[in-house]
Amino acid sequence: MNLNKNYIPDDVKQIHLVAVCGSGMAALACMLKDLGYTVTGSDQKVYPPMSTFLADKNITVLNGFGENNLHYRPDLVVVGNAVSIDNPEVVATQKLGLNFCSMPQALNRFVVADKKPLLITGTHGKTTTASILAWILDVAGLDPSFVIGGILKNYDSNYHLGKGQFIVIEADEYDTAFFDKGPKFLHYNGVATILTSVEFDHADIYEDLDHVKSAFGRFISAIAGETLLVAHDSDKNIDGLLDGCKGRIEKYGKQLTSTWQMGNIIPDPPWTHFEIIGRDISFGKFKTKLMGEHNRLNVLAAVAVADYLHIPVDVLSEALESFENVKRRQEIRGQQNGITVMDDFAHHPTAVRETLVAVKPFYTNGRIIAVFEPRTNTSMRDVFQDVYPHCFDPADLICIRKPPLLGKIPPDRRFSSQMLVQDLQKRGKQAHYFPDTQAIINFLAREATAGDLILVMSNGGFDNIHEKLLESL
Repeated sequence: MNLNKNYIPDDVKQIHLVAVCGSGMAALACMLKDLGYTVTGSDQKVYPPMSTFLADKNITVLNGFGENNLHYRPDLVVVGNAVSIDNPEVVATQKLGLNFCSMPQALNRFVVADKKPLLITGTHGKTTTASILAWILDVAGLDPSFVIGGILKNYDSNYHLGKGQFIVIEADEYDTAFFDKGPKFLHYNGVATILTSVEFDHADIYEDLDHVKSAFGRFISAIAGETLLVAHDSDKNIDGLLDGCKGRIEKYGKQLTSTWQMGNIIPDPPWTHFEIIGRDISFGKFKTKLMGEHNRLNVLAAVAVADYLHIPVDVLSEALESFENVKRRQEIRGQQNGITVMDDFAHHPTAVRETLVAVKPFYTNGRIIAVFEPRTNTSMRDVFQDVYPHCFDPADLICIRKPPLLGKIPPDRRFSSQMLVQDLQKRGKQAHYFPDTQAIINFLAREATAGDLILVMSNGGFDNIHEKLLESL
């Protein structure tokens, strides 16, 4: 197949996005619409909330892929990274001789070109950290643009096309497109970058941890000399990569030698009061409704970049106090008969553990009931089979669902929820296996009592378990 049309012409007016319902692609589609382009899109599964999100922008979204979707011969086709080379619209793009590009290429050309990018990278915490930073810039009156992988409650959107000079980009390590298997973050050149963590993930893309580290190593080595890199200080995988950085490095976290550290921390539900130490002196005292050490670290990283941009401490204080978090991050979906149902995106073992540790001090009147659906391409594989049993210690009752999409995984590589439950029971935990979502709902409708927190963890919709639980309770 001839791929020599991978470029963006100067006179683009009509743009079609293949696999438009991904969070990043949908944000790009809306930005292009706001910029005045005629935008269409297509996807295999078109349903709310993303279908509604796009419809509100009057963007035509076609259900399913097909050559007919390109009959109007758009000036440019943006190909999402979930699309393979044999996709009918990719084949049609080549057949019709249409110009095409990846999402990062389009974002750079149409949105980033005249702005200063602030990049948030790392295995964990990207969405929340990027959201905090974007809100700080907004409160500072800088009207930033942003493209983020979650819905910011302060905006009820995952994107904003601002008039200011900065754009906050959640720059992930996932591959770019079928014709560009390099990670997306290699396409962006930031004036400041945050690196939260480097762990093994995306087992469908990366072979092992060394493969992941090599990708981040390429990114770090490409950072220019005038650029700030804010790096977490307690990740040995990051430490081994920083020697290749030509830019200015500031570390944040717990180490006394780091530029940015946490001082005194005082939990006062629903608030957490904390002090930030910057360059060995007290930088300021703040409060936030975000729960957990991992979120305080996210705040610390965002504050480091904000200080680099000369944003005053009083503005930071106002922003952190008024930040409303991101949907699906410790999001309370409702309460019924004294039982709280919380939704969280946690799926990687580290995220599961840190989320449980975070909520524990804030819910002391009942049990922490963990409900987990292993659904990602990594969590459905057996790579973390021996790791997950150690991540649920803060939970009092644990419900593990059978992975819903195991057919995508080779039989000899599949994760076993039943084995996880057995291992948890060996550790003295009250854990149960469930073949489907309804079985979990039926069980918790009988089992949950006033004061309990039901923490649902999945990167997917989980069969709308949150609303169904609330109805059953």
